[in-house]
Amino acid sequence: MTNQQYQEAIDWLFVQIPSYQTEGKMAYKPGLENIKKLCDLFGNPQENLKMIHIGGTNGKGSTSNMLASVLQEAGFTVGLYNSPHLIDFTERIKINGENCDKGFVYKFIQKLRTLPPEIIPSFFEFTTMMAFEYFDQKKVDYAIIEVGLGGRLDATNIITPLVSAITNVALDHQDLLGNTLKEITVEKAGIIKPNIPIVSGAEDSVVKNRIQNTAIEKNAPFIDATLVKSDFKSDLKGNYQQKNIKVVLALVKELQGLGIAISEKDIQNGLLHVCKNTKFIGRWFEFSTQPFIICDTAHNQAGLEQVFEQLNSIPKHKHVILGFVSEKKIDEVLQILPSQSTFYFGKPNNNRGRHPQDYEELLKKSKINYKIFDSIQEAYLFAKQQLKKNEMIFIGGSNFVVGEFLEKNLEE
Repeated sequence: MTNQQYQEAIDWLFVQIPSYQTEGKMAYKPGLENIKKLCDLFGNPQENLKMIHIGGTNGKGSTSNMLASVLQEAGFTVGLYNSPHLIDFTERIKINGENCDKGFVYKFIQKLRTLPPEIIPSFFEFTTMMAFEYFDQKKVDYAIIEVGLGGRLDATNIITPLVSAITNVALDHQDLLGNTLKEITVEKAGIIKPNIPIVSGAEDSVVKNRIQNTAIEKNAPFIDATLVKSDFKSDLKGNYQQKNIKVVLALVKELQGLGIAISEKDIQNGLLHVCKNTKFIGRWFEFSTQPFIICDTAHNQAGLEQVFEQLNSIPKHKHVILGFVSEKKIDEVLQILPSQSTFYFGKPNNNRGRHPQDYEELLKKSKINYKIFDSIQEAYLFAKQQLKKNEMIFIGGSNFVVGEFLEKNLEE
């Protein structure tokens, strides 16, 4: 198999079954019927795996990567299923930080051509099945599975994990999950299984109570991670990571309670070496120090508020490059933009990418110092030219923006 054959297979996959990443709501297929059929067809490899299930609005990726790193430090072979990818599809499925083998991906995509006509999987269902099969073939000790969207009807919810976690719940994907925190929490809490411990990182009392009540209904031990005391540090530098660390520590304690050998040193080293162990990037990612450039994939209101708050704590003038997808409520984002900043808005190179010309009236009303561009790369190159000593660049607004930026610039 050549790289060209691999890329053609990936391109074909995106055409055959459009992904939420590229097409949005039209690609979303809620429900477990398809994934059950798929798993049956492949012999239910998920039943051979010891898994940890991570849901929530923000922090799923960071939490799952930190936990993977801790387990790796403890000497285990760890499968990690995250989405979306930033640069290459194989980032979604990793074992001990190594991306899924491209040969396996290529061969697995060929199986899509021979599926029975009554099974028409979504992109996420198909890639979830791919992860289960890969982890089973490679005989991983543990597989950490990140929820794709929501929880109750998410394809990953077919699994029976050792322990589950809901990092937090905030307003996001309201068109699919509900308009209120309570409605969205019901969907997120759908991953809670009878008698399986559930760790909650939720600070909002309405959210926490809903998760706890669901846990009580299902006789699932409820663990409030916000009560965890921690002075652990991580190489993931976002201030918001302190909340995720507490969720990781609560998960580790549950795993230790199951007889899994994880030492204090494993926890410490795991948290300090996440990027090295899992190759995790994109969350308060320090792209360079000279000039100082930070990327972050935060894209919903709650996530952006935390990131912009951290930006405000840096006493430098900021050149902020942002791009958004079509469903983003731009007016809400404009209300929380960091101060001491010049803004550069570009169109993400994606079917859902929104050109800043479409929302320029809102930019004018906000009275910020801004320019608009046809692409993220144009915005970056222009901002870089404007950069003076002791100033910084920030790139964010969506996964697509950060992925596009890294793909074009990471190897420079």
